Amino acid sequence: MTVRDLDGWTIAFDLDGTLVDSAPDLIGTLNHLLNAHGHPPVPLSAARHLVGHGARALLRHGFAEAGAVWDEVADPGLFDRFIAHYLGRIADDSRPFEGVVETLDALAGRGAVLCVATNKRSDLAEALIEALDLGRHFAAVAGADRVSARKPAAAHVVEAVRMAGGDPARAVMVGDASTDTGSARAAGVPCVVCGFGYNDLPLHQLGGDVVIDSFLDLIAAVERLSARTLLREPAI
Repeated sequence: MTVRDLDGWTIAFDLDGTLVDSAPDLIGTLNHLLNAHGHPPVPLSAARHLVGHGARALLRHGFAEAGAVWDEVADPGLFDRFIAHYLGRIADDSRPFEGVVETLDALAGRGAVLCVATNKRSDLAEALIEALDLGRHFAAVAGADRVSARKPAAAHVVEAVRMAGGDPARAVMVGDASTDTGSARAAGVPCVVCGFGYNDLPLHQLGGDVVIDSFLDLIAAVERLSARTLLREPAI
């Protein structure tokens, strides 16, 4: 019998680079548009500093990396073309990281409520999650358009947890980049850093509480952080 020792806890997950290795389709779409404009492609490794801030930032910085400039005022349709192309291939090559499904099932079995807090637009996040058959795991998906302020603001993780019916005082954030650790730190929520993700800073500079090298290590990390939080709570 599984012990429901995580009842009352909410785990908030970043999406790109945390739950899903989505760089092939994101960078593939960026390179499709760069090619259409006569610019060289960016390497897949660019996901580490291009992915995680939303589609507009991906376009701006991606074009800059290719030695070009995207003037959103002069070419507002580029964003729409990006979204249309990306939606058409959203899960062609994107896959959950190893151990994701088993770990989500295990956390839910122990009573945790799960949600997503991503700077991706909510409709894109939900399309990716559903295409990969992950939707059943999450009580809420909070894209940047569903919160009052996006990561690294505290509001993103706080509002995502509350959307899932949880209490931010008993929550853990799981992410891979400075936007995730920044949001968690501002909200006073402990953060697990996925060292295998799209880390935009060296791991020791991200400011997470625990770094994991495999998603299969997440449960032990959540156990440590939840126990530490309970020790800090005043006795009744």
